[in-house]
Amino acid sequence: MKYAIIIPDGAADVPLEALEGRTPFQAADKPATDALSIEGRQGTAATTPAGYTAGSDLCCLSLLGYDPVRYHPGRAPLEATAMGVELDDGDWILRCNLVTVIDGNMADHSAGHIGSTEGAQLLEDLAAFLSAEGEAEGLTFHPGVSYRNLLLDRSGTDYGAMTATPPHDIPGKPIARHQPKGGPGAARAKRIMQRSAEFFASHEINQTRTELGEALVSMAWLWGAGQKPNIPSFEQVYGLRGAMITAVDLLAGLAKLIGWDRLDVPNITGYHDTDYAAKGRYACKAMDAYDVVCVHIEAPDEASHQADAATKIASIEAIDRHIVRPVVEKLRTCKDGWRMLYLPDHYTRCDTRQHDATPVPFAMCGQGIHAVRKMPFSEENSNASDLHIAFGHELMEFFLRGGL
Repeated sequence: MKYAIIIPDGAADVPLEALEGRTPFQAADKPATDALSIEGRQGTAATTPAGYTAGSDLCCLSLLGYDPVRYHPGRAPLEATAMGVELDDGDWILRCNLVTVIDGNMADHSAGHIGSTEGAQLLEDLAAFLSAEGEAEGLTFHPGVSYRNLLLDRSGTDYGAMTATPPHDIPGKPIARHQPKGGPGAARAKRIMQRSAEFFASHEINQTRTELGEALVSMAWLWGAGQKPNIPSFEQVYGLRGAMITAVDLLAGLAKLIGWDRLDVPNITGYHDTDYAAKGRYACKAMDAYDVVCVHIEAPDEASHQADAATKIASIEAIDRHIVRPVVEKLRTCKDGWRMLYLPDHYTRCDTRQHDATPVPFAMCGQGIHAVRKMPFSEENSNASDLHIAFGHELMEFFLRGGL
C-alpha cells in the first residue's frame, strides 16, 4: 500500500466579503482536489488540542499522528533539528523572527520577507554588539531562511516558565502586551529584544532598505522556546517508511524527528514563487521508494498572513494542478493499493491575518474509503459530513488502517 499526504498550510479560511461570501477553497478552480473529495470522503479534524493556540508546530505534529500534548517539544527545537543544531540536555533554543514594528504595532512578522543574506548579516552584527556589551553569555544565533532564525542559549537560564506570542498571531496589534513573560528566561529574552531594536535602528541594512522603500527590520522577536526533543519514529509507531517534501525548517525538523527523509527539491520556497511542479514530480518519484510521501506547501499560509486572498486562491489552484493531480495519477498505478489525504494543518484567516483553531477540513481517497457526501472540497462540505475527528492525531491511524 502506498500513501500520500498533501498539506496546503493554512489554506482553510472563513467566508470573505471580497470573495462574495466564499472561502478561498470555494473560490478556487481545483478539479483534482474536488474529484478526490467526491470519490473519497470528507471530514474535519481538530488538529489544535483544547486549550492550545493553533500553530504549524502543534498542528502538523498532530496531523502526522502524534499527540501534541504528549510529544510537542516547542517550536524552536523542531526547526533546530532541521538545521542540524545539536542540543544538549539543559540547552534552551528559541525561535528568532526578524520583524517590522510601526508605532508600537506588529506591522509584519517577516520584515517584508527579508532575504536570508540580509537576515544573517543582521544577526551576525547583533551577536557582535551583544558580546561587546557583555550581554552574549551562552548565546549563539543560527540564521535560517528569510526571517526564520534561531537563538541557542547555553548560559543555564531557565525558559521553562516563559510564555511568548508568535509575531504572526498579532498583526497590527500593540507589541507591548505580547512580549515574553514569566521567569528569568522571559526577562533575558525581553532584554535581547530591546537591545536588538536599539541596534537595528541605525544599521546600514535598514538605511538601504529605507532608500529602497522596503520594510525595516525593527527588532528580533523571541518565542517558541524549547529543549531537546524525544519522539518515537513513525516506523516504530506505524510500521511505515516516510519522506517529506517541504521548503520550511519546521516541517523538515518534524520529518527528521520521526525518522523520515527530507527530499531535496530544487527551486522550492515557502512562498507563491515556489516550484509547485517540482514538488509534484519529486513526490511521484518518491512513491517508488517510500511507503508514505508527504508534500507540505507553505504558500497559502504566507498569503493569508498578508491578507492576500488572490494569492491564496492562486496557490490552492497551483497545488491542485501541479501536485494533487500528478500524485493521484501516480497512485492509481500502484498495484498493491493506495490512499491519499489532503488537509491544511490549521485555518489561517485572510480577514484577521491570524491562525485559527477551528477543526480543519480534510479529504481522503483510495482503497477501502467510500464516499458519503459526494460534494466538492470545502470547509462547508467537510463540516456537513459525518466524520469528525475530535483528537487530530487519531486521524493518521484512521487514514492508514481504517476500513482495511
